[in-house]
Amino acid sequence: MSKAEALAESTVEETTVERTVEKNAAIKGALFELTQTSEAATVASLREAVDLFVRRYLDEMDGEMSSDFYNLVLSEVEAPLLKAVMEYTRQNQSRASTMLGLNRGTLRKKLKQYAIDNRGPAL
Repeated sequence: MSKAEALAESTVEETTVERTVEKNAAIKGALFELTQTSEAATVASLREAVDLFVRRYLDEMDGEMSSDFYNLVLSEVEAPLLKAVMEYTRQNQSRASTMLGLNRGTLRKKLKQYAIDNRGPAL
């Protein structure tokens, strides 16, 4: 591979990374915006909120394709879910895993994945 080809490939990879970072910021921004608008008040269920959010995000993508959209959305929902359940159960992993329908080891793995400190003060 020539230096020019390597440079072109490197530039493409950097552009892809930059787009992914921009998309992640956009998805977080859209979610924040959703919670701040009157539309959030009219959403009757979590399913409707996710549907509205995903459709908005897809509109913002303006025809671009994403290679990891499912995992991006899942991580944006899963992290606050785990945090809220851990707070609700007063940091009790056994109760939280039962409530979530997860094995306790799986819960620990996910808490670590999202850097959720479950040793914090109980409510």
